[in-house]
Amino acid sequence: MNKPRVIFLFSGKRKSGKDYICEQLNTKLADCELVRISGPLKKMYADHHSLNWDKLMSDGPYKEHYRENMIKWSDRVRSEDPGYFCRAACEAANVRKIWLVCDIRRKTDIQWFKKNYVNLKTVRISANPQVRKERGWIFTQGIDDVTSECDLDDFIDWDVELNNNNTEECNKSITCILDIAQQYL
Repeated sequence: MNKPRVIFLFSGKRKSGKDYICEQLNTKLADCELVRISGPLKKMYADHHSLNWDKLMSDGPYKEHYRENMIKWSDRVRSEDPGYFCRAACEAANVRKIWLVCDIRRKTDIQWFKKNYVNLKTVRISANPQVRKERGWIFTQGIDDVTSECDLDDFIDWDVELNNNNTEECNKSITCILDIAQQYL
């Protein structure tokens, strides 16, 4: 199994800016890898349902059309093996000093990483609901009120909690993570 020096586990509500912050960090950090649990999940879902994987990986209406069914399907897979998608994402990742896992959504995701890796940093990205709406978020029953979106709402052991409501906060968030990451390069 690939063993980076540190793994940042990013969590946050839809449209909080997790992916954006991770992508910005990836351009600024040497020897860094973006790891997306959603990658193998969406690939497997696309294969099983004859869908376009690239479109499922996008941030557009195609993915949103399938999101609720994809969540239900992935919950069934996780009921048999809670670490299935975490393991698949890590096995596909390149060996780098730093991994940025962009999409931690469940306590079982964090537990799986704690069981299999050391030097983990849990990061919660938050944005006000109005800001998320401006980014395109619309509350959707069956998506925004289920485990995949809410399981970490009561998690309190975040190593880092960041706000991402505007450019200034985003830049501070990126700087904060860069400062921590420098210890591992």
